Amino acid sequence: MNMIIISGLSGSGKSVALHALEDMNYFCIDNLPVGLLNALASEFQDKPLTNSTDIAVGIDARNHPDQLDRFPDIIAGLANQGISCKIMFLQADDATLLKRFSETRRKHPLSDSNTPLADAIEKERRLLSPIIANADLFIDTSRTNVHQLRDLVMETQGKADSSGFSLLLRSFGYKHGIPADADFVFDARCLPNPHWEPSLRNQTGRDRAVAEFLEHENIVNEYFGQLAQFLSSWIPRFQSDNRSYLTIAIGCTGGQHRSVYLVERLARHLDGRTGAVVKRHRELE
Repeated sequence: MNMIIISGLSGSGKSVALHALEDMNYFCIDNLPVGLLNALASEFQDKPLTNSTDIAVGIDARNHPDQLDRFPDIIAGLANQGISCKIMFLQADDATLLKRFSETRRKHPLSDSNTPLADAIEKERRLLSPIIANADLFIDTSRTNVHQLRDLVMETQGKADSSGFSLLLRSFGYKHGIPADADFVFDARCLPNPHWEPSLRNQTGRDRAVAEFLEHENIVNEYFGQLAQFLSSWIPRFQSDNRSYLTIAIGCTGGQHRSVYLVERLARHLDGRTGAVVKRHRELE
């Protein structure tokens, strides 16, 4: 039996993630009290309630604080029972969450007449800290719409290899901010910039002309070679440490040329060597 726990900040997209997993034939339960995780797992092991052996459980800050504090011990207990449990945590920056609640006029579950929305968001982060500390995968949805999040969840789970490991390669532009969910961030702004070539300015790192421009630069090939060697050496170390997910972010100034090219080239290089590879280009989506 495989179990995925979906948690995160209110307004970050937990329901979207659960619906995506439901479409992948996961048996989904939302807002489960933490204290019932062991009972649910035991019930499915002893007498499956559905035809699916994959379960997705939504857990949020509406749990009692004492139950959330017990979360690490409960997860350790599941592991001792031989249950594979992965934890996905969705987050977004405060400005995005404030905007989403304002636009939808939804009430934050922790806000009331004495607790403003901003304070409720901060309180929620504190309450969920035991889950955050044990999460396998972080997804920052600050710049992700509903459809992109759904696709990302389905790609990440659908492409996991037989060991359950999934590698996410993401390009981004520094002028739009560094992805908050990255495990490693590499800066490609030191490389020659195709943006300054008029014929390449409106193309991206996916286009052959941009790739040829970059591949003719020795410094680009040196950068790629050392980066590929580093990742090829260290990704298996994380896999052997029972990591389920790893997110590698590569950035350039605008996220259009150099970072996109490097992610595309790395995906080809690593696919089949280090498990399943998912690639995303933040500024092109």
